Amino acid sequence: MEQNRKSNKITYFISVVILIIILYFAYQYYQKNNFNDFVRSETNVYTSQFTRDKEVQYNNKTSYKIETPEYNDAMFYKKVQVKKNRPYKVTCMVKTNQVETKEEQSGVGAQISIEGTTERSIAISGTQGWQKIEMIFNSKNREEVNIGFRLGGYLGEAKGEAWFSDFTMEEGLEEQNNNWKFACFIFKTTDVTINQKQIKLSVTQNDIKDITNTINLFESACINMSNGKMTADCDIYEIDTPLASLSYDTEFGYFVSAEDIEEQIKETISSNDYDHIFAIVRLRRRRT
Repeated sequence: MEQNRKSNKITYFISVVILIIILYFAYQYYQKNNFNDFVRSETNVYTSQFTRDKEVQYNNKTSYKIETPEYNDAMFYKKVQVKKNRPYKVTCMVKTNQVETKEEQSGVGAQISIEGTTERSIAISGTQGWQKIEMIFNSKNREEVNIGFRLGGYLGEAKGEAWFSDFTMEEGLEEQNNNWKFACFIFKTTDVTINQKQIKLSVTQNDIKDITNTINLFESACINMSNGKMTADCDIYEIDTPLASLSYDTEFGYFVSAEDIEEQIKETISSNDYDHIFAIVRLRRRRT
């Protein structure tokens, strides 16, 4: 009988150990695959991997990771309720590793976006450390939207790794002010490489004077054309740092996108409350 008791204790101990091991691996699986109501979506199914990464964290929080070895458009998204005709701001922290776009196209990379629309934040590519990105949108006539954290784009695909963390969503106030604030950035120099050719262009002091006069006329026109119901307050900034990149679209060619000027203007934008932003650059040589 003593032998049976010992045998039962050993069996019980082994059973407890096995149960602990099972619970441990179940917990690890839960930690890695718990997406908190986020839906996983991808254009090319079974191409991207979606996980929770406890090794790459921001602010001691397990991040959401998208790993795409082949070109794809993949995202986590969650349906959220919104009020009609209200502004909203969505922010998150993002980190990237070797993110590449399939084609030379803007708006593709690690980003925040609204699923099924072209509304998005800037798109991060390459290998970059944790940084904050944001998307501002108006709900218009919608009562719910799918907020996505994406590696890819509405009209393009990407590959690489992206981590997302610290998600926030803020509701803005209904604007009653009829005074619109504009930030007008004049880039003095364009210095880009297109088709392996270095192209360097610049604006003159006369150009800047003409631009300033045009902006002043715009301010006056807003008052006159609206019979005083709308005013425009334009702040002009002259940017000495060259515009070093241009985005490309197969339909429209080269143009200036948010990604091309974000580094030069983000400090000014973050410390002011602007309704609209103008970027003024020279993209063509003067005729002789």
